[in-house]
Amino acid sequence: MRTSRRRGAKALFTETKCECGHQNPPLTVLCESCGKPLLDDQSDAPLEMRYDGVTRRSQRPSRNMIDRVWKFFSSVKIAIILIVMTLLASIIGTLLPQESMLLNIDPAVYYKENYGWAGHLYYLLGFSHTYESWWYIGLLFMIGTSLIVCSLDRVLPLYRALNKQQIRKHPQFILRQKLAYRGTLPDAYRSHPESWMEEIRKALAKHRYRVHMDPAGTALLAEKNRFSRWGPYINHIGLIVFLAALLMRAIPGWHMDQYVAFPEGVPVRIPETNYYLLNEQFTLEVYGEEELPESMRESGSLIPKTFETKAVLYECQADCNDPSRKPVLVEVHRHHIRVNDPLSYKGLKAYQFRYEEKPELVSIRAVWMDKQTGQTYGPIHLSMQDPDPHYEAGPYTLELRAYFPEFGLNDAGQPVNLSPDPNAPAFIFLVKGPGLAEEGDIFVYFPREDDKIRFQQDLLNGKLAERFDIRVESRDDVQVSSYVSYLNIRKEKALPYILTGAFICLIGLMIGFYWQHRRIWLRIDDGELMLGGHTNKNWYSFRKECAAMLAGAGIAVDAYRLDREEIKNDRNVG
Repeated sequence: MRTSRRRGAKALFTETKCECGHQNPPLTVLCESCGKPLLDDQSDAPLEMRYDGVTRRSQRPSRNMIDRVWKFFSSVKIAIILIVMTLLASIIGTLLPQESMLLNIDPAVYYKENYGWAGHLYYLLGFSHTYESWWYIGLLFMIGTSLIVCSLDRVLPLYRALNKQQIRKHPQFILRQKLAYRGTLPDAYRSHPESWMEEIRKALAKHRYRVHMDPAGTALLAEKNRFSRWGPYINHIGLIVFLAALLMRAIPGWHMDQYVAFPEGVPVRIPETNYYLLNEQFTLEVYGEEELPESMRESGSLIPKTFETKAVLYECQADCNDPSRKPVLVEVHRHHIRVNDPLSYKGLKAYQFRYEEKPELVSIRAVWMDKQTGQTYGPIHLSMQDPDPHYEAGPYTLELRAYFPEFGLNDAGQPVNLSPDPNAPAFIFLVKGPGLAEEGDIFVYFPREDDKIRFQQDLLNGKLAERFDIRVESRDDVQVSSYVSYLNIRKEKALPYILTGAFICLIGLMIGFYWQHRRIWLRIDDGELMLGGHTNKNWYSFRKECAAMLAGAGIAVDAYRLDREEIKNDRNVG
């Protein structure tokens, strides 16, 4: 039993020579020359015409690792599994905001605080950056590989089959087509069948068929719209270009989609580029009370009407990556960025996203106060940008010995200035007057209440803090007038390729949907006519077309009688 099975399997792979004399490659189902079935010549089932019976590489036995990999990626089932996995991963990636959407927020804290344990698990599993993850990019790469292998595995056999078509086909090939007809020629043409073939050729030509006849004039092959067979593969090419463009977004400098904060007056480097952007001035216009409906007037909130960033784009020419030196910047572009009106320069775009008020202490109006008597002297106007060196407060004088816009302490505990911005201003005065030492006493003052606590102002001033203090006379004189503009920085070099791939894909879909590849084989033997036809879709229209052409050549037949099932019991193939 085992010996007979081995012989049968061996015959399946080696004995592919047809009775017409043509030697076919192993596993060929239909003879490449005459079309005779090689494996099931006694069957009544319709022939497999997808590739005219030509074998594909994926159907051959695996000989090495390359064959196994080819067979894996050429499987439609594997391609569907990969697509479903990618779709599920894409859906999961949209359940919660991605990390790229967060502005100056620690994602480990954000997901846990806003979404609980589920959000924390979402973050730990890496779904918070799904579309940049290695496994998601790997799925896209595998889908692209599957598309390439599937296309090559099918398009090459199809090309060979369509370019090796023979005009005179075997009777079994013709009558086992889904559309088939068998009958006799009209009496007027039995003695000269080539005249009837000329009539049918004219009828086929009227329906835009390309007709090829054998030299004897008793067999023909007619086909039209062969290009429609390439529609799915053109679609595959478009998808491959589309996926390749998506993968190219991982190349540094090809894709950027970040949200960056730009305070007024400070050039900020755009990540992953040599460009700096300066928020020269932020302008906010709000609706007036008379412009709002009554229901919104009662809320008392300010509603923005327009807001824009007066932006200046610089390109760094030198010292770009040296933090110890100031970069050399050259202005390259200016633009007023508004909503839906971004700054655009050499593929780099900056969109207005939102804004935020940044409290900035500009100046205060204060008084020198004697805590024991409750007497106040002043006022004293303290500027955070350029304070005066001398102040008079009644009988007291305050000489500015040091000013720190952003006060801090170094490792040795000595006061240092951390930045030129008044984020934590501190004044050191030498105070002279009644009740104080002749040479004066040192008094440290922090305008912000939180800085007083943080740096322990009273402890620094010692006994002087028990009697004297500087108090803000009116909070209305504390100016807050700075904004931070948040811009969405985008760069998309892959977009033209993405659009090109989508356009090619649409062309392939259009070709596959609106045209059909139709073929008709016809032969005459001793006055007997055999006709077979095949199309990849729209069989009803095809049957009507064939019936009309036969009628034009003098053979009246019902379109429904062209179905192979109607003649299979009357077939006698020699």
